[in-house]
Amino acid sequence: MAVTVVGSVAFDALETPFGKRERILGGAATHFSLAASFFTDVRVVGVVGEDFGEAELSVFQRRGVNTDDIERIPGGRSFFWSGRYDDDMQVAHTLDTQLNVFADFDPVLSAQARASAIVFLANIQPDLQRRVREQCSSARLTGLDSMNYWIQSARESLLQTIGCVDVIVLNDAEIRMLTGEPNLTRAARQLRELGPKIIVVKQGSYGACVFGDDGFFFVPGYPLETVIDPTGAGDAFAGGFFGYLDHQAESPGNDHVIRCAAVYGSVVASYAIEEFGSERLQRLTLEEIETRFAEFKRMTHFEPVGLLTR
Repeated sequence: MAVTVVGSVAFDALETPFGKRERILGGAATHFSLAASFFTDVRVVGVVGEDFGEAELSVFQRRGVNTDDIERIPGGRSFFWSGRYDDDMQVAHTLDTQLNVFADFDPVLSAQARASAIVFLANIQPDLQRRVREQCSSARLTGLDSMNYWIQSARESLLQTIGCVDVIVLNDAEIRMLTGEPNLTRAARQLRELGPKIIVVKQGSYGACVFGDDGFFFVPGYPLETVIDPTGAGDAFAGGFFGYLDHQAESPGNDHVIRCAAVYGSVVASYAIEEFGSERLQRLTLEEIETRFAEFKRMTHFEPVGLLTR
């Protein structure tokens, strides 16, 4: 069992109504791998600059995440993103993006990465996602994430790449933009016709909806009193989702397993947004995850009292 994630490992600068952080550890592959590490072995494929030191690498290593495939470019600088959130915490306003060494990211996977049972292609250029996918012919399950920029600038390439994977993870605005269909159920059906077995539609604080062979399943967002930083929520959700699927390697396509994976994804994401960047994931424990999973079960459970009669 193992999951490989290919994507950005970065530094973020964040400003929310609850404070600021300068150059903290971020990136899609970072949030995904830390979340997935609670369920299975994880390997990160990424690129960083000389400014990415042992202190940053140790964050991964303390969670048991394999960093052998993170390439460090001598003299280079790591991907950097700066953003700000307003009071509603729904939209990130980008202040600065510096691709730096990430601009030339075009990985050749190691034998160990290619041998992973699950490969997740985080939010990177669709052509690059497809080239990586072609290196993983033995993967049992593959998934991808994307964003509005690629939908607008590389739509045909993205659609082609979607046809090469088993699971896609997009938010509700992205799936509507990609398909031109305002109804999420019909939009998910359109994308399933391209080849993926499972469509995961993230809906921010409202939760997520999973569409598959057995219909659909909705998992709510956890009702937090305070949200500090939602930046890594979607990637943490994906990490929990795919990490649990790999943990249940004997039956990853089972509808019950997929439902539990969605709940675990929502659980881990709910912790991720309690602090800035990956700070909360770094301190998270398996016991906390199981406690909140039980709370999800309790808050969504109901028994019919009786049939309606007239």
